[in-house]
Amino acid sequence: MPLPTPATRERLHLRRVSYEGFRREDGLFDIEAKLIDTKDHAYPLATGERSADEPVHVMSARVTINTIYDVLDIAASTDEMPYPGHCSRITPDYRKLIGANLMRGFRKAISAELGGVKGCTHLSELLAFLPTAAVQTFAGLKRETDGWAGKKPFQLDACHALDTRGEAVKIFYPTWFVADNATTTM
Repeated sequence: MPLPTPATRERLHLRRVSYEGFRREDGLFDIEAKLIDTKDHAYPLATGERSADEPVHVMSARVTINTIYDVLDIAASTDEMPYPGHCSRITPDYRKLIGANLMRGFRKAISAELGGVKGCTHLSELLAFLPTAAVQTFAGLKRETDGWAGKKPFQLDACHALDTRGEAVKIFYPTWFVADNATTTM
């Protein structure tokens, strides 16, 4: 269902965020993320005015992972920024996340290693969504109803539609359906 019709308004800001997942020829996977912020009007900054549609931020990251979501390599880039020569200094520090696992405490690792003045707010926010982008990258490479190595598929019990006591699981994941005290989630 689409959003309701909004009030008459004027757009002031546009943030574009994209994530792309790639399988590499060496059997590893790259997840690339990009963030672009623009304004629909001239934007005064301490470093000078940005014209309309001239990006305030252009930031990218590439994380290389294996099939169990271990971060094997990471590169970050800040190409457009409000404070040239200052914002981009922190990008090498994002390599501190090498060795983390996207599915086990990755967002906490971002906060611990790069939170506040130890990192860039925008790069950290961009990286925070890498786990779900990685999951979507792997989707379809294995039948999602099988789980990995006989384990319950990770997405079950992770949202209301996939409650293992609910109707969707009963229909689409019958192996994992829990009939005791079953409830309908529709």
